[in-house]
Amino acid sequence: LEAKLAAYCGCAAAVGVSSGTDALLMSLMALGIGPGDEVIVPTFTFFATAGSVWRAGARPVFVDIQPDTLNIDPAGIAQAITERTRAVIPVHLFGQPAEMDEIMAAADEHELFVIEDAAQAIGATYKGRKAGSIGTVGCLSFYPTKNLGGFGDGGMVLTQDRDLAERLEIHRNHGQGRSYIHKVVGGNFRMDSIVAASLTVKLPHLEAWSARRRQNAARYDELLADVDEVVTPTIRPYNVAIFHQYVLRTPRRDELRAFLADQGIATGVYYPLSLHEQECFAALGYQRGDFPVSERAAGECLALPIYPELTDEQISYVAGKIKDFFAS
Repeated sequence: LEAKLAAYCGCAAAVGVSSGTDALLMSLMALGIGPGDEVIVPTFTFFATAGSVWRAGARPVFVDIQPDTLNIDPAGIAQAITERTRAVIPVHLFGQPAEMDEIMAAADEHELFVIEDAAQAIGATYKGRKAGSIGTVGCLSFYPTKNLGGFGDGGMVLTQDRDLAERLEIHRNHGQGRSYIHKVVGGNFRMDSIVAASLTVKLPHLEAWSARRRQNAARYDELLADVDEVVTPTIRPYNVAIFHQYVLRTPRRDELRAFLADQGIATGVYYPLSLHEQECFAALGYQRGDFPVSERAAGECLALPIYPELTDEQISYVAGKIKDFFAS
């Protein structure tokens, strides 16, 4: 599986682990990031992006997002860099790559590691390069709800650095270089064999599944184009997104969600509260108003059904009910 995914993602090596969260944590550990260090992360993302930094003993430094793609704002990264900054974790949110050229330029200028959080973006491309293949490392998730989901949880760390891959492999198994001889303090980050087997079987189908998601997204875009009250996803022309989620935005999000539920349509809210407002990060001193773009997104984002098996009839039904809501 590791060899197949390294080839698929265009990387020199891939290291299988127990989850996407552990992929992030293990990467931080292998790069020597810990107490006294700062790591720049977007505030609008899944908790693990910042939680892994905290667990490594470092300080997450939050940055706002772009108002159209909802990915981390490169301008915010540049402003957040200090003498303690060691790394930046751009998240390819909902399956669209972040602005990697600008991010890599800032990282190179300040000698920072770039840990791509590609948990939602396996197979997505940025200017022809696969998500997770551009930075120092790239982290994938195979949680069952992901586009490539395992039989149980799992993750992968991608890298172009074979020496770093060896360090990652050591950290994966309690820091063992050879049996019961421990070079460093690592963890139990091993991937279960049955997860690897299930992913190996499913991987050949991933491109077809992703293509179907893009078709479904395009159909939603077409049907909702005349609904002024919603904003559909913005995809950069040089990106190929995989639509882990199809997220629209509307100030009436909660009302719309309740209405759709009554019509038998399941939706999701990713994410209802930005990370800088989470109670567990209160000690960092952030407050509401610090990152207005993220805060607005948290109040407006609504994910529609987008799975590959969705039929055109079902998409039309969902879009029709959204139109009914705003027409009433």
